[in-house]
Amino acid sequence: MCRYRALMLTVTSVNVNGLRAAAKKGFVEWLAQTPADALCLQEVRAEPQQLPEQVRAPEGWHVVHAPAAAKGRAGVSLYTRREPDRVQVGFGSTEFDGSGRYVEADLPGVTVASLYLPSGEVGTERQEEKVRFMGEFLAYLKELRERAAGEGREVVVCGDWNIAHEKADLKNWRGNTKNSGFLPEEREWLSRVLTPTDGGYVDVVRKLHPDVDGPYSWWSYRGRAFDNDTGWRIDYQMATPGLAERAVEAYVERAATHAERWSDHAPVTVVFE
Repeated sequence: MCRYRALMLTVTSVNVNGLRAAAKKGFVEWLAQTPADALCLQEVRAEPQQLPEQVRAPEGWHVVHAPAAAKGRAGVSLYTRREPDRVQVGFGSTEFDGSGRYVEADLPGVTVASLYLPSGEVGTERQEEKVRFMGEFLAYLKELRERAAGEGREVVVCGDWNIAHEKADLKNWRGNTKNSGFLPEEREWLSRVLTPTDGGYVDVVRKLHPDVDGPYSWWSYRGRAFDNDTGWRIDYQMATPGLAERAVEAYVERAATHAERWSDHAPVTVVFE
């Protein structure tokens, strides 16, 4: 723990909506100027060998890619400025460890993880898959927190959780109460993640921005959702309480204009000190 306290740590998370496409639209330039020490990507949708060199293994970064077994789907990556002490792909799930949904890395005093929780659709197998994932993953989150505490470590799990927790987390909440992403049972599950006696994690962005709508991190490409800020806050950094207490700044890197977007999500950045 004392090693960690000597460090400042900036963590950024973003769903890139296809890394090959994002690389052509501005991700490479963004990566060159980001102050992040750790970068968590979701929905990479590519095998490492399919990525351009400046994205697959950019200078100054240590990178682990965890693609999905199903080609062109899901996929998570984790970029760190220093070489991790340990890397783990998946969370011990027979069903999901090959699905490109989770990767974690140990840095001095802190474990950083990139998560892409499945999206769902009410009344379909996709929603059933999401529910199964949520059940297994909550159990792992508790295990991870307890293991890290035993090692004197903190944890931050970043990514696209595909659930808006409260009404303040999406603009059109009234029209989405029966849709996947804002179902009562999904919101209750996320509440369990955040309950001190259950999951035991802290929503860092909400902690630093307690009384605002948003800040949203995803806007549909349809209509004028981005221009009207009709968004969802579904990209979270969930940290153990000790690390959350050290968060001093959190912000969404919203593009200046619709044309400058390289994903339908925006990077979510937290500075810990």
